[in-house]
Amino acid sequence: MLRSLLAALFLALLGPTARAASPSPRPNIILCMTDDQGWGDVGFHGLTHIKTPHLDALAAAGLRLDRFYAQQSCSPTRASILTGRHPNRMGVFWPGMPLRRTELTLAQVAQQQGYRTGHFGKWHLNGVAGPGRVIPESDPLSPRHCGFDESFSVSNYFETDWTFGRNGIPEPSQGDGSEVVMAQALAFIKKQAAEKQPFLAAIWFGSPHAPHRPLPADLQAAGGSAYFGELLAVDRSIGTLRARLRELGLAENTLLWFNSDNGGWIDPAHPQAHGVSGGLRGRKGDMWEGGLRVPCAIEWPARIRQPALSTMPTGVVDIFPTLLAAMQAPDPSPSRPLDGINLLPLFDGQMTVRSQALGFWQANGGPHPTSDSGPAAWTDNRYKLVKLAKNRYQLYDLPADPAEQTDLAPSHPEIAAPLQADLEVWQQSVLRSLAGQDAPAPRPAERPLLKD
Repeated sequence: MLRSLLAALFLALLGPTARAASPSPRPNIILCMTDDQGWGDVGFHGLTHIKTPHLDALAAAGLRLDRFYAQQSCSPTRASILTGRHPNRMGVFWPGMPLRRTELTLAQVAQQQGYRTGHFGKWHLNGVAGPGRVIPESDPLSPRHCGFDESFSVSNYFETDWTFGRNGIPEPSQGDGSEVVMAQALAFIKKQAAEKQPFLAAIWFGSPHAPHRPLPADLQAAGGSAYFGELLAVDRSIGTLRARLRELGLAENTLLWFNSDNGGWIDPAHPQAHGVSGGLRGRKGDMWEGGLRVPCAIEWPARIRQPALSTMPTGVVDIFPTLLAAMQAPDPSPSRPLDGINLLPLFDGQMTVRSQALGFWQANGGPHPTSDSGPAAWTDNRYKLVKLAKNRYQLYDLPADPAEQTDLAPSHPEIAAPLQADLEVWQQSVLRSLAGQDAPAPRPAERPLLKD
């Protein structure tokens, strides 16, 4: 008895961060992602055009990542989230390009670990361009064939009163698209809670991607801005999700991860028509911070005991290895190169420096790119090297110059040269993966598709 009391006193003196370092039960996992929301398009980054109280509350309660990086556009980011790898490794260079069937997905690993899995909203990994369409069950790259037991999804972006595919079967909906997919996700979550099943839910909104068609009330509340009107519904949906998790008794051990899929599609002629970058340079499609850096916040009360803010560089490639660790799952294919790292030590307040740099690359040289095909970037804890073209580089000190205004490459070649060499080594690794030279990932036995 005395030993137990002393142990409890010791833990209390250590504080909540130290207590969080002990192993947590495997969490439920929810991945929420917006479409084309810029870094500055949240209240916790200074947005004033509208209020985003629910996103701000999420960021205030958990871990806010202020240097969180997506890829330069939507399909590449989605491929990175599901694999922990740069999208060029599997040929997802641009929006609408298909995921390679040989890739092992996060959802497949979750299934192996006994999780029920569901996808809700925008998919954009089956090679179909244009507005979101129903993805038939016969499509080998549907969410259902990539590890998701259930789906209420479409191929790309969606708006109000849209027709989704429930496990491949068309189902019309009414109302704002963000709220529609959230309602479906919550029905899935409630079902898993009743059956005491751990779950992975990917809720990938179609907003605020153009064309912007918010509900009339949201358009009015946003002062006539259709873009920000759509964000109001997204924010409201996040509030609904967080409230429902608490009602179901799931909030404590649910890992809720929110981020955007790329920077905003900023229009210089109409600065607020497609959001704001928060003072960052560039927009969607760029290697500049405004194209890559996105809002991100993570809530997991069982593990993240105290609100925290981190400026360590992190990114969508980190989601796969972090969630493997959270699920207490071994790396199913340790010989395959990953571009992300496990962030659980960051959750525990025990990581302040990134152990490996983040690489970005928009290859545009056709099916057989070289390392000089398209712009690229390489970001460590302080510096960012931007490769504009062959032998054309710029260098920025991001903590001191987040707007990337002062090129240090001419005055500091001793800093730029090692980064150039590291970027080249990484690009060659990516090209080897693209050529199919990675060891094949173990293919899990596909779980029989659920029938309605």
